[in-house]
Amino acid sequence: MNTTSSTHSKTVGYLLWIFGFFGAHRFYYGRRVSGIIWMLTFGLFLIGWIVDLFLIPKMDREADLKFTSGPIDYSVAWVLQTFLGIFGIHRFYMGKWVTGILWALTGGLVGFGYAWDYCTLNQQVDERNRLLLSGAA
Repeated sequence: MNTTSSTHSKTVGYLLWIFGFFGAHRFYYGRRVSGIIWMLTFGLFLIGWIVDLFLIPKMDREADLKFTSGPIDYSVAWVLQTFLGIFGIHRFYMGKWVTGILWALTGGLVGFGYAWDYCTLNQQVDERNRLLLSGAA
């Protein structure tokens, strides 16, 4: 586990919080279950969304401890996923050319791949960073 570098950005967390009633900031910090709950309940009926304004620094610290920093930046991957993910741009950024082309040709596998990546992007970046840092890539 990485305890010395920042993997996630509070600034990006707060920007995604603006869309947080859809769970964007929770997914960004690796909180899939609560991200899905926020998505289905409109930010826990907006109450949870408002409370999260104050919880973002804690979520940021926990994400920094949980995920591995490396050549692939989590914030860049998340911004690309959020705004261009349906075209697979985040997959190209991570060096996943085959699935990037597949996403581009199918609209993120008709949106299902886009949703899957929202739930798994942190793990994908973490695995890719570990692989690149080990020299196996």
